[in-house]
Amino acid sequence: MSLLPSRFIYLCLHFLVLYFQLQESQQSSADFRFYIENHTRNPDDLSRKQVRIYQLYSRTTGKHVQILGKKINANGDDGGKYALLVVETETFGSHIRIKGKESEHYICMNEKGKIVGRPDGRKQECVFVEEFLENNYTALVSAKYKGWYLGFNRKGRPKKGSRTTQRQQEVHFMKRHPKGRVDPLEEFRFTTVTKRTRRARRLKPNPKRN
Repeated sequence: MSLLPSRFIYLCLHFLVLYFQLQESQQSSADFRFYIENHTRNPDDLSRKQVRIYQLYSRTTGKHVQILGKKINANGDDGGKYALLVVETETFGSHIRIKGKESEHYICMNEKGKIVGRPDGRKQECVFVEEFLENNYTALVSAKYKGWYLGFNRKGRPKKGSRTTQRQQEVHFMKRHPKGRVDPLEEFRFTTVTKRTRRARRLKPNPKRN
């Protein structure tokens, strides 16, 4: 009979320890969710960023987006110094900032939907969200003005964000590596087959027949 009180005390202590562990795990998970929500809505300079350098090929003009300073157009040549873009990606989500490597100006969209270049890209007007389309193109929608896209007309001039939709070709872009640079992760090489190459293959002697 003397063992019953001690066993009862042991079980009470055991359940008490489990209770405190459960409370601590719930608190830590809640803090982690708050951390993610806070950094997703308000990314700061302490968040780790991924920086990439590439070009944006415009589907409309057949040229590349270039940042000349305050002026931005889609008439840049492949490998042009103003067409090299420094793209900063936030740790959480697909929010990016696009800066010209040469001009050091960011692509921004003001309240009127006009595309302008600014030296300071920390404002929300200079943040875009990547949308990956089924045709292998990418659309960039303003993070501040919902439904307003970065786009250029056939002459390479910027379109107002209020006049754009995701289906328009003017807002479709393709990421390209700068001229002369090859992606180190690229594993495959493609060769264009023409009538001349097919004829050369047929005329090429087969050493096994000798």
